[in-house]
Formats: sequence, C-alpha cells, structure tokens
Amino acid sequence: MPAVGRLMGSPHAPPLDRTALRQAAQWLMRLHAGAEPAPEAFREWERWRAQSADNERAWQRAQQLNAQFSTLPPELARSTLNRKMSRRKALASLGGMAVGLPAAWAAWRIAPWSSWAAEYRTATGARREIRLGDGSIVQMNTASAMDVAFDATVRRVILQSGEILVRTAADAAHPAVARPFLVATASGTVRTQDARFTVRQTDEGCLVSVLEGTVEVAPRLVPAQRLRVAAGQCVRFGDTGADTVQALPAGAGEWARGVLVADNLRLADFLAELSRYRPGIVRCDPAVADLRLSGGFQLQDTDRILSLLPATLPVRVVTRTRYWVTVEARGKAA
Repeated sequence: MPAVGRLMGSPHAPPLDRTALRQAAQWLMRLHAGAEPAPEAFREWERWRAQSADNERAWQRAQQLNAQFSTLPPELARSTLNRKMSRRKALASLGGMAVGLPAAWAAWRIAPWSSWAAEYRTATGARREIRLGDGSIVQMNTASAMDVAFDATVRRVILQSGEILVRTAADAAHPAVARPFLVATASGTVRTQDARFTVRQTDEGCLVSVLEGTVEVAPRLVPAQRLRVAAGQCVRFGDTGADTVQALPAGAGEWARGVLVADNLRLADFLAELSRYRPGIVRCDPAVADLRLSGGFQLQDTDRILSLLPATLPVRVVTRTRYWVTVEARGKAA
C-alpha cells in the first residue's frame, strides 16, 4: 500500500492524475450506494488502491469530499436541492467536474474540491502542527485542509475542510495594529484576539469549542448577527444563524493529544467519530446503535479500539477487509 501519510502530508505533493480522480469518484459512489457491496468488490477496490500512489492519493482526497459534502459551492448545492438529486448523482456530477472543468474547480475557494489544493493538509488518521508567522499554533485534525492568508490588517486562516485547534499568540509583528485572528469557514467566521479554540466543519454546519479566552462567531449570510462564545462553551452555527450556546462536552479538544473521549456516548455516534480516523468504512448495526459507551481511547490504533468493544458491550466486530468493518449484535447470524 502506498505511503499515504507521506503523500498527503506534504503541501507540495504533485498534481493528481485525472484518471485516478475519476476512478476514485466512481469507487466512492459504488461503496456508498446503500447496500453492502460483495466481498469481491472490496478486493477489487484494494487492488485498485495498491496499483499506484496516484490511486491512493485520489482515494484519500475522495474521502475528504465525502466527509465535507455539505460545503458544496452555493450554485451547485442550490441546484442539487432544487432537483432533489441523490447523493450518488451529486458525487457523479462532482467527479465529472473535477476532471472536466479544471478552471471552475480552481476558482472555488471554500468547497470540498478546493481542500484538495489547500496549502496545508492531513491524511485520514493523521494530525499535524503548524506554527504560523505570528507565533500562533494551529493543530490540524484528521482529513483536514486549510490555507493561511495574513496581511497588514488581519491574520486569517481559511478552513477548507475538517477540524483545527488554534492557539493564538500576541501579534508581536504588528503591535500597533493588533490584528484580529480570523478563521473563515463555509458557514461564516470565528474572530478573536487571544484564545485557544477548535473549529470543525461538519454536515450540520460549523462547530466552535472555546477552551480558553473568548471568540466571536458571525454566520456567513448574516454577519451582523455576531455571537460571543467564552471559555468552557461551544456553539454550532450555519451560514444563516447559530444554535444556542452550550457547555463544552467532556473531552473537547482532546483529539489534539491523540485521545477520543466518550462520555455516555451512543455506540453509533462513537463509531461515526472513530471512522474519521481510519481509512475505509465503519458501519454500525441499528440493533446496537443505542448502546452507550464511556472512556478515553488512543487514536493511534483504531484496530485496537474496535477489538476492545466486545469486552464491554454485547457486540461483535465483523471485519470483511481492513477497510470495511461492521459492529453488530453478538450472536447475530452470519
């Protein structure tokens, strides 16, 4: 298998082969069509990924697209909703656009495809620390992409996809101006002068969790509706508004230390979170979805996390391939 971390971790990786991009989009549709594919399909998929480094890189980036489907460019998203296009058809359209309309692709700034060309990226399961020019530190979570755009008036990070933890530093380079620190997302902006906080782009919008200091959230389409979020609080917002500010859940930001924290978490939600950190697909049988789980889990070994589940829950882990795992009720007929 190609060295995924090395290929995806470098912002200077060579451009991807268009044929590999098209094939990755086709595999994404095939594996997410609804019904579970036959075992031969998995073997064929693994052979395709192992054929070349370009194939593996294309697959990793296709997974980023799948995770960030909600951040489609507004024009495409609107037409998709108006026609009630299925996820499968939309992915097919995107696959065609990626190889057929490179100029339009390059023009999209906050969209899944633009994350493929971001200045900084992480592979699935990888984390990365970036020290910015002002001394601020950004820790990137799994399958994330961002750009940095500092100027004389603002320190700006553009989160294209995924999740980051920001620890701002005093703006020593421009003490007289006191440039604000801004994180721009598809949902809006997060603004601060001095804080430690996480920003995660999800299908439901953008989730901001403040660990230290204070930030100000502004939805993209109604920037005047600014919301203050203090240390120990979190809020989810979209481009037209924000939810009610909530207390931080247990373990917020612990991913930066390589730990996934569950506090009486539904098994289905736990597995959905775990799947962010491993290549392939993790499915949860509806029969066990509402089982509850608590604990801290080391993310460097997701196989071990899965293997521990039957020791605490009445489940079994069925591994069809390294990249396709199902957690189902113990004793269920094979």
